[in-house]
Amino acid sequence: MREMAGNVRLWTPKQVGRWLRDEGFCDYVDLLCNKHRLDGTSLLTLSEYDLRSPPLELKVLGDIKRLMVSLRKLQKQNADVLEELGLSYDGHSPQNSTAGVDWLCNGESVRDCDAVLDTLSDDQYHQYNNGKYKQQPRRLDPEYWKTIISSVYVVFVFGFTSFVMVIVHERVPDMRTYPPLPDIFLDSVPRIPWAFAMAEACGVILCSVWLLVLLLHKHRSILLRRLCSLMGTVFMLRCITMFVTSLSVPGQHLQCTGKMYGDIWAKLQRAVAIWSGFGMTLTGVQTCGDYMFSGHTVVITMLNFFVTEYTPRSWNSIHTLSWVLNLFGIFFILAAHEHYSIDVFIAFYITTRLFLYYHTLANTRAYQQSRRARIWFPMFSFFECNVKGPVPNEYCWPFTRPAFLRRIIG
Repeated sequence: MREMAGNVRLWTPKQVGRWLRDEGFCDYVDLLCNKHRLDGTSLLTLSEYDLRSPPLELKVLGDIKRLMVSLRKLQKQNADVLEELGLSYDGHSPQNSTAGVDWLCNGESVRDCDAVLDTLSDDQYHQYNNGKYKQQPRRLDPEYWKTIISSVYVVFVFGFTSFVMVIVHERVPDMRTYPPLPDIFLDSVPRIPWAFAMAEACGVILCSVWLLVLLLHKHRSILLRRLCSLMGTVFMLRCITMFVTSLSVPGQHLQCTGKMYGDIWAKLQRAVAIWSGFGMTLTGVQTCGDYMFSGHTVVITMLNFFVTEYTPRSWNSIHTLSWVLNLFGIFFILAAHEHYSIDVFIAFYITTRLFLYYHTLANTRAYQQSRRARIWFPMFSFFECNVKGPVPNEYCWPFTRPAFLRRIIG
């Protein structure tokens, strides 16, 4: 058998059967060699996933592990043959190589993403088929009940944020005692009165684009759940930051004074007015004191990242439009002198870091090995426990055609 090792690529199923007998796997000769016609080339490309999954489906774990140990020794001896086949042996299995394998990350090739292959789940291993590796199809459960819970969560957080905004409005520092703080951008750029309305218009356009993407995306329930989870978490952090420290107003044009709303019911009525108007000046909502950090920046940045993440990379026009709206929206917020520069910077940083942190964990399933993630972000483990790996960018029409139209169209 040692002299045959150099010609493994030329082995016939009969020779593969002889190798199996020599290694002590007589029980699998009929299955692998007679039934599935395993020759030398297919033996070298065999992986543990192939042994566990149909059509082989070996049931004895010990046999699977022992067979893989023998197989890896054979692959190591024939690393040059694997290289000719477009596979490189790395000491574990040829399927771990990126050569010749079309790994996907959110519908894109691994060359275009930063995913770490070793942390991907078993669903993302690939099956050898006619000399090419193809991704195993997997079903993503929409879990609508979790999406409903995340929606309730974000609605509650928005309501709580509105109430905190009423509290901080009452605590806004007196402008006569505490004038606007020095700010390089605000001191250098003259105020544009209509700029804040334009910032909100950028947000409305981004929201419309996102709603269209969400409507047509095949996995819209997962996307909406992720948006609600992230948006709720960021705004909960915003409640803490704007409550613990009250900054002076950023401009004399605001003319903010502490308003006393009387009893708790008056405060709740004001909070409902802010909540129902989405905290936007376009809907007639005017607030003061909620500066650290900018809620408008959070919303437009989060929408931008969701639009660019869940649309194919080839949609360059959509991605360009999304980033232009995001950056111009931030500029208009500052040009209106409605927030300090630090408010906008912190909002952008926190939103982008939390988005990337969440999706890195979700795409690599690293939270299974990370106890820290479960402690600091328990909702993530709850919402993502059944979403194994990246969500592919697949689209479908959300509405079913009436029966008479299906009969006419066929």
